[in-house]
Amino acid sequence: MVDEIQLERWAADVGRAAVRAGLFVALYGPLGSGKSTVVRAACRGAGIAGPVPSPTFTLVNRYRLPEGGFIHHVDLYRIESEAEVWELGWQELLTGAGAVFVEWADRAAALLPADRWDVRLGFVQRPDRRHLSARRCGRAPDLPT
Repeated sequence: MVDEIQLERWAADVGRAAVRAGLFVALYGPLGSGKSTVVRAACRGAGIAGPVPSPTFTLVNRYRLPEGGFIHHVDLYRIESEAEVWELGWQELLTGAGAVFVEWADRAAALLPADRWDVRLGFVQRPDRRHLSARRCGRAPDLPT
C-alpha cells in the first residue's frame, strides 16, 4: 500500500531505470487507480519537464528526453481489439529505442513483449492510498525497490 507521494517517488525511479534499459512497462488497474500518475512521475524522473498529458484521445504520446531518446506513452483504453493496436505503430514501439509505458496493457495482452515490467495498481479501503505491485517479466532487469 502506498500514498501518492510514495507512488510518485517510486515511479520516478522506474522512469530513470526504464529509460536506461529501454524497457517496456505494462500498466494495469481500474480507471483512476494511478496509471497516468505513474507515467507522469516516470517522465519527470527521466528528465521531462514539460506537460505529460494522458494520451486517452491521441492514444500515443512521444516525449523527447533531454539527453536524447524518447519515452513513448500509450493509452489503450479506447482500443476495442488487438488488431487496432497494430495501427498505433506497435511494431515500432516494440523494436524501437526508448522506454515504452502502456496504460490498459491488458487490452494487448497477447502482443506484449516477454521482457518487460508489469505494474498493477488498485484501490484499497483508504482513498489516499493505492495498492501497488510490480514484477519483472522475462529477461528484464530487476525493478527499483
